[in-house]
Amino acid sequence: MNSSRKVVESGYEAISQLFHRYLTGLILALVVETSPDRTADVVQGLFRRQQEERFLPGLAKLDLLDEPDAVACAKYHYLSNHLGGVSVVFVAETEKKAWVRYLPPRWIFDGTAIAAIPTQVSRAMLSGWHANNGVLLGNPNLGFVCTSQTVDGMPGLEGYYIEEDQPLVPSDRLRFRYGESCPPISEQDLPVLDNKEWPAERLTKVARNYSMDYIRNIIPVIAQELGPLVAQGILYRTGRKIGMQYSVEIRRILGLEEPIDILEALLVAQGDNVERVGPDLSQTTWSLMSGLEAENTPEWMDGLMGLWEGVLLVVQPNLRLGLLERLDVGESRFMWRISEVARPNQF
Repeated sequence: MNSSRKVVESGYEAISQLFHRYLTGLILALVVETSPDRTADVVQGLFRRQQEERFLPGLAKLDLLDEPDAVACAKYHYLSNHLGGVSVVFVAETEKKAWVRYLPPRWIFDGTAIAAIPTQVSRAMLSGWHANNGVLLGNPNLGFVCTSQTVDGMPGLEGYYIEEDQPLVPSDRLRFRYGESCPPISEQDLPVLDNKEWPAERLTKVARNYSMDYIRNIIPVIAQELGPLVAQGILYRTGRKIGMQYSVEIRRILGLEEPIDILEALLVAQGDNVERVGPDLSQTTWSLMSGLEAENTPEWMDGLMGLWEGVLLVVQPNLRLGLLERLDVGESRFMWRISEVARPNQF
């Protein structure tokens, strides 16, 4: 691998890891700072946005449009999550009933976080996405039955898509039937991605996009559910803690130690146009939120800044990260400045 490609892939890995942990941290922070029910509302909204943006295009990209609906849905979850680095398997019991199992460790509820996730928060993920597949496919008979949840102490999140003989009322699009179990799954029979079509460097970029999509969608959902100002506080505080907690890991992946080099590498790894302007960084695009300009409020970036601050503060505790210009309020760029602070002589 040449050095430039290695630098790019290191940046993709760093963003993938950092946004993954930020997502988990935000869900936990919402549980603590609001309530399990409000957190469930956010998670349901997050997964509904993700689904409406990604599901139907993903079926086409993965060549699943000609499959029976239940099988296509289960296979979609297997392939799309596999691309994102999530452990999922599936088995088609019939053309109208297909199982999917998300194996521990659960990606979204990273590490020990699994012990703090209320059951309704995990159910909200299924309500936001799995229960709505039939709606998007124009198939009112298609629903999802959950038979196991890791957060309830069971061996994985498991269930099946099923096409019934009659249309389902909305409350039956997601049902829970603990006690049913998935048929045996032969890993040898699972589809395998073509290595030529999906080389390692493409998979690294897909994993980055997978994590970025969650942050792209959870920020506006939190703002809508809690109001922009409350959202800003949760985004900022959580980001700062997560950034500090994973600073050593992110710097190891990047192979960098200077704060301005680290920030530049992370911004570039998001897919943004960044250049040095003297001691500052000019960022003329915001790929993370591209297309969401009409929804954006300044609180989105005010909150997200905490993540970058956290990573950098471990390197330089007396650092201050500022924005001299802001693309998100109609200016031509973000102009980032990293400066040192000292105690004042007097006020």
